[in-house]
Amino acid sequence: MTSFMDHPLPKSMPATERCARLFETLDSDEPLGVVMSADPDAMASALALKRLMWRRVKRVVLYHVNPIERPDNLALIKLLKIKQTRIRSMRGRKIKRWAIVDSQPAHYKPFENHLFDIVIDHHPLLPSTKARFLDVREDYGANSTIMTEYLRAAKITPSPRLATALFYGIKTDTDAFVRESLPKDINAFQYLYRYANMNTIKKIESSEITRDTLDQLRFAMEHLTLVRDKAFVYMDKLSNPDHLVIIADFFMKLAEAQWSVVAGVHEEKLIVIIRNADIRGDAGDRAKKWFGSWEGLAGGHKSAARAEVPLEKIHQATGKDMDLEKLILARIKGKK
Repeated sequence: MTSFMDHPLPKSMPATERCARLFETLDSDEPLGVVMSADPDAMASALALKRLMWRRVKRVVLYHVNPIERPDNLALIKLLKIKQTRIRSMRGRKIKRWAIVDSQPAHYKPFENHLFDIVIDHHPLLPSTKARFLDVREDYGANSTIMTEYLRAAKITPSPRLATALFYGIKTDTDAFVRESLPKDINAFQYLYRYANMNTIKKIESSEITRDTLDQLRFAMEHLTLVRDKAFVYMDKLSNPDHLVIIADFFMKLAEAQWSVVAGVHEEKLIVIIRNADIRGDAGDRAKKWFGSWEGLAGGHKSAARAEVPLEKIHQATGKDMDLEKLILARIKGKK
């Protein structure tokens, strides 16, 4: 039985050795559950791990923790026939071995104390993260790049379905290489191009907007505030937090804005999406500076970041009736 790792595999470890260590983590008669927050990069990573573990474990079952409502994500699932089930708790399940991809346990309260067998991620390492197999490479633009390296190390040629998922995962998480990426992201993208179905990619990309999305964009434009070079909008309560991402990306098209900050409340949590085009700025650091003191999760990359804070934590920190819009504006302006 492999002991739990407190630190990720060293960056210098060759891909073939990483792959061998991954295969040693589980026994062949064990089923594996793979948990993710379903977006293109995460779903592609889960599919890749499932392919890597084919005939190496009893079976692999994919689970997602979030509601899937974005039209492009739904199109990806439909066109690539991705089978997955919503999960809220691991209690009572027959599966005893678990992996999490494109994320870490503490990102989700129900799983923060669960010791996963496998964690493969490209987000900043959280202090509490440990696993029997721990591979966190936060300098990678997409988790799909890491999974493509595993496939190549295992000498597995991806099927058109898997290659299309990974190709789209890299494209979306690097924003077509506008966000941070490495030559390795570009190399994986080029490698997958020969196997991916471009017509499927075009169909997925043309499925982003619904009438509900347009209603949210209309509200956002009517309530937009410019704070120097920052486009800010508070969306109040939301049934679908994915709209925050769409709106934050949309406001980056504004000529006057180098930053986009879009916030809203979902399931008693404040969620803030941050985008940055300022060469000197860092969205991940700014998220921690603005929202870290409220004891939520805050962080990300130089050009894209996210914060999630329970409303009760904000209330405890501020000690008064909350006007979230004013509180966030004060932080953005550098005031407490």
